[in-house]
Amino acid sequence: MPLELGDLPYADGHIIENYLGIPGLELLGREKWKREVAYAVTQLKKSFIADYVVLGGGLVHRFSRLPRGIERGRNENALPGGIRLWKPQEIRAN
Repeated sequence: MPLELGDLPYADGHIIENYLGIPGLELLGREKWKREVAYAVTQLKKSFIADYVVLGGGLVHRFSRLPRGIERGRNENALPGGIRLWKPQEIRAN
């Protein structure tokens, strides 16, 4: 289930991207930010009853380890993956 969750509401009238992206890193500092990302992604995984979550974006490289069930994604895979999702089923099978 591909989702863009950056615009979800978050604390104090912000959106999730404000805390888990670059603004959050600057606001919280590296260690607190890493804990916030790990907590939020783990909660999202539970909410969607997902087997695993692919965490991408330009900041994922700041994690040497990710929580169980969270896999590292690569930005260059996002566009081709999104296009593939919109292709008719018979084309995707090839």
